[in-house]
Amino acid sequence: MSVRIDIAGLRPERVAVVPSPLAELGMALHALAEPGHHPGLQGWVTGVTARLDSHLADRMCEADFLWRTTFSDLFMPFAGIPGRSTLPGATIAQELDQLDKLTDEQFVDAALEFTCAVPYSSYGPTMLSDPALHRRALELAASRGPQQVRFTERLLADPVRIRTWFREFVEDCDAAFFADTWCRLRHQLAADARLKTDLLRHKGLAEALTAVSPAVALDEASARIVVDKLGDGRTATEDGGLLLVPTSLGWPHLSVLHRHGWQPTLHYPVGSPELASPSSVEQLALRMTALSHPVRMRLCRHLARSAYTTSELAQAHGMTAPEISRHLSVLKKAGLITTRRRGRYVLHQLDVTVVARLGSDFLEGILR
Repeated sequence: MSVRIDIAGLRPERVAVVPSPLAELGMALHALAEPGHHPGLQGWVTGVTARLDSHLADRMCEADFLWRTTFSDLFMPFAGIPGRSTLPGATIAQELDQLDKLTDEQFVDAALEFTCAVPYSSYGPTMLSDPALHRRALELAASRGPQQVRFTERLLADPVRIRTWFREFVEDCDAAFFADTWCRLRHQLAADARLKTDLLRHKGLAEALTAVSPAVALDEASARIVVDKLGDGRTATEDGGLLLVPTSLGWPHLSVLHRHGWQPTLHYPVGSPELASPSSVEQLALRMTALSHPVRMRLCRHLARSAYTTSELAQAHGMTAPEISRHLSVLKKAGLITTRRRGRYVLHQLDVTVVARLGSDFLEGILR
């Protein structure tokens, strides 16, 4: 499973690394709505929540599905501007002006992404132009609860009014808490953007993407960027560009904007608290599967305490050596055990460090 970006014909000068204040505000709202995703931001979340005006807090709940259950593309309007080469603005005001350049159809489809009523990465009719999709969006919103239904009804009936509501809401969030946060974060993001830009210029796209995340790789043979995610998607730069947008508040989320017709954008976290590279989704699946078998669980209990030979494990578990070898092979393929030779004996032992990371790796993998 992965998101793939076809970059055939992409010129180096069309790749840009630029921070986005509006995208970072979107991540700030997500962290406030889902603090469990961001344990490292607990102090910031507590501080902002404590001084938040109750009226603004209520408005945050009015459409929190835009940043709680999805990362709405409304927070990256630059990607939807025709020509697919527009860069993020330097300020919230500039990016809100970019948002005003989106058509009502673009605005509505991006805002109602949480309903999954229209295809995301392929061409199709819009909710405003297709009555069947209009009805389908309301049905899917209803399954999410009355709050989503009210927002969807208002948006489909009067998109201009909701556009005004969204602009005023963003401006109020900026004044209430985000301007101070952005003043602190923008220097770190600008420094990371300079670093990635230098890598692009001097070492090429592959090196820059590796620095973005170990989950991002360039397949030069097929002119394609592959992002290891628990999901499938596809887009292409075509005659446009590619944007890399750093976020300081976003870990562990690595987002890929691959909406049809929009400029492909990688929204990647900087300053990750991880001490080691995250596991691929495939490796994570291997490990979870390997540990799901009761015999292998019992083997891990032995191997966590000391190193054992295959014969010793067979005797301890009342099984044949070939049976134990097959289970050890599964554990080894998943990277859960280490093997070393001591004289004529081959010893196996659980890699406790890898197993200890499974909790955080699982969380990172499903949230990536």
